[in-house]
Amino acid sequence: MASVLSVILPIFALILAGYLCRRFGLMGAHAASEINRMVVWLCLPALLFEAMATVAWADIWQPGFIFSYGAATLAIFGMTLAWHACRQRSLADASIKGLSASYANTGYMGIPLCLLVFGDAGMEPALIASLIIICVLFALAVVCIEIGLQNEPSLYRAVKKVCMALLKNPVVIAPVLGGLWAATAQPLPAPIHQFLKLLAAATGPCALISLGLFLAHKHTGTADRGIGLVLLKLFAHPAITWVLATFVFHLPALWTKAAVLLSALPTGTGPFMLAEFYRRDGAQVSSTILLSTLGSLLTLSACLYFIGH
Repeated sequence: MASVLSVILPIFALILAGYLCRRFGLMGAHAASEINRMVVWLCLPALLFEAMATVAWADIWQPGFIFSYGAATLAIFGMTLAWHACRQRSLADASIKGLSASYANTGYMGIPLCLLVFGDAGMEPALIASLIIICVLFALAVVCIEIGLQNEPSLYRAVKKVCMALLKNPVVIAPVLGGLWAATAQPLPAPIHQFLKLLAAATGPCALISLGLFLAHKHTGTADRGIGLVLLKLFAHPAITWVLATFVFHLPALWTKAAVLLSALPTGTGPFMLAEFYRRDGAQVSSTILLSTLGSLLTLSACLYFIGH
């Protein structure tokens, strides 16, 4: 419990900092959106590009872990998206809900937890999971949202508009450009690498402060607090991952434990970033992040207990 609490407390502290800044009038009514736009246009693309451009592919090629964690994550995303798309008839909103149920906070919580539990050996599974979340799942959600926002009757024009929107989206283009750089096998120039690292380091803190600013506003229509999404994230996601890792891909013990621990993480700030960026309702998303983070104090502690035994 104490180890999980030490990782979760800074997250709540950053959210609280944003909340208090808005409540005391230190930041204006549009601060949440403006900070979030900075994250989406600058910080997150820098993080994605740097992650893809500097990764050593030979070190992270673990097919069993990739398919166990990736398939479970995409299954939760796909099932949630399909369910809400059928109910709401809005692919964009359903995509954000699907992301809320599957987007684990691997970067801000997963990496320190894995290092704490598994030592240096925990860095590889945490890095792989982070790449799956931010470079695959996040990009897939952006594609679905862009498709859902199109109302063009012509299929050709609709496809053209979606492709153009994706080509202009920094979250989609940054990892692609990073992968192309990695293919050259050349290191990033030191000044550029330092610039990217500084921007990337601001992604998590700025997104959490933006979330706190958003929560300081009074919102209507929040009767659905996202309990279902929280249950999917904290229980269904790790359960599916455990089944795949144990009975389908037969991963070694450390990789199985790491996969389950990373799947049991609460919802990260990615869904909130997209909800704010695309002007969708962020109330349920913010509630899901808060409730899942709070609930993870118990679920992660239980997970760590069973891993230890």
